[in-house]
Amino acid sequence: MNFTQGFRDSALAQKLLENIRRKSKTPANIMEFCGGHTVAIFRYGLRELLPPHLKLLSGPGCPVCVTASADLDKVMALAAVPGVVITTFGDLIKVPASYSSLDRARAAGADVRTVYSTLDALDIARQNPDKKVVFVGIGFETTAPTIAAAILQAAAEKLSNFSVLSLHKVTPPVTKVLLDAGEVKLQGIICPGHVSAIIGADAWEFIPERYGIACAVSGFEPLDVLQCVNLIVEQIEAGTPKVETAYSRAVKAEGNPIALKMLDTVFEPSAANWRGIGEIPGSGLKIRSEYAAYDADKLFDIKLDKPSREPAGCLCGEVIRAVKTPEDCKLFRKVCTPENPVGPCMVSSEGSCAAYYHFAEVID
Repeated sequence: MNFTQGFRDSALAQKLLENIRRKSKTPANIMEFCGGHTVAIFRYGLRELLPPHLKLLSGPGCPVCVTASADLDKVMALAAVPGVVITTFGDLIKVPASYSSLDRARAAGADVRTVYSTLDALDIARQNPDKKVVFVGIGFETTAPTIAAAILQAAAEKLSNFSVLSLHKVTPPVTKVLLDAGEVKLQGIICPGHVSAIIGADAWEFIPERYGIACAVSGFEPLDVLQCVNLIVEQIEAGTPKVETAYSRAVKAEGNPIALKMLDTVFEPSAANWRGIGEIPGSGLKIRSEYAAYDADKLFDIKLDKPSREPAGCLCGEVIRAVKTPEDCKLFRKVCTPENPVGPCMVSSEGSCAAYYHFAEVID
């Protein structure tokens, strides 16, 4: 048995399910913030195994999905600048901006390159000193430290043709906004595992303290998720909401101090625009003035010649807020498919629409 198989043990899963079914009496909406959890829940058919009165709802937790069209349009504008090389992770390539996508821009001649890490982007910059290499930084607290490290490395090398367009977002502020809005009544939250590995489980203390909602941090294997739901059910039934973790092999209460220091060195909080939600103060990360030489937002005069717009008929904004499901969208499976995605939730590997598309039909 390898390490991963140990977290997919069917006998242990059955015991956890029996515990949940025996203890759970109260109907509850439980939101998984992270798109990785959404995919795991669908892949292993966990929704159908839980008691019917426990409803799992997909939240906003896919950084590509929550990136606003206006920000994607800035990326497209950068891709059109002569001499600029756009580098980014694969999920972003096919995401539609208001009028095109990086995939289409590349087909039309733009220099757009998929990378697996920021180290690849740095290498491209070193190998192309006559080009301006821009890394599109989209992600939550999980990926932001690696991008901060790339900026520090570029500064150490005095690499003058590398920069980052920082579209990073941080997760606690948007969680507060969703809970304050109250569009969906929640009794429990599955907190994001990888984000919590950076910021620490203590970062979610506001959920039980301010909102009286049960919560626990989860990993991404089926036993992780079931153990997390088990902890949340125990909190709900006992009436004692608190922060617990079912992902202790990766998450500490205080987080990762080295990563947090790196984030604080390179970035500072800023407002960020979230798809379907709008601008949220303090929910973004902008590059500090000390590293302005690596800030694409300052290096390039990015102007949009057309107003940004959302894809007609697309419900990604509502899906992100959990007020709609992908199956509520008239475009789902008909017009919008992985081969022809209309919105980002169908493109991203962590998108709710993609998870429903690939797994819901099998489960049904």
